[in-house]
Amino acid sequence: MTEIHPDQRVAVLADSQNLYHTAQSLYSRNIDYSSLLEKAVADRSLVRAIAYVIRADSPEEEKFFEALVDIGFETKIKAIKTFGDGSKKADWDVGMSLDAVTLASHVDTVVLCTGDGDFSRLCSHLRHEGVRVEVMSFGSSTAEELIDATDAFIDLAEREDTFLL
Repeated sequence: MTEIHPDQRVAVLADSQNLYHTAQSLYSRNIDYSSLLEKAVADRSLVRAIAYVIRADSPEEEKFFEALVDIGFETKIKAIKTFGDGSKKADWDVGMSLDAVTLASHVDTVVLCTGDGDFSRLCSHLRHEGVRVEVMSFGSSTAEELIDATDAFIDLAEREDTFLL
């Protein structure tokens, strides 16, 4: 396992939908993305921070997207898809995974801000490639296989005052 050091190059990939829904369901609060980014970088060298968001045409979302950019995130926006039966789907799993694999040769550490167990295989792959993988999410809603596949897990629930607004 690679240790943390100031010369490390870091990419932070935030699954905004996953974080939002977890923070809302557990705490009825929002994520403090400024603190999230600061703690993810941890005095290392930030190469890229990307927040993956879904456009749902809600009144406040443009302000939220702009705030993410002001904090230092690049936003990748996907429209929600509505199917003929009325069901809706929107996720960034493939996009986040492709970005992580692409960034792997340019960074020492990838910080995934999600609790989605679908990313456990990605973590294993990145670690095999020599990239340190850290996950930041809420422990009670984070897949065990994701935690097991990382070099470090930061439980946002242990520092609610830092990570929640």
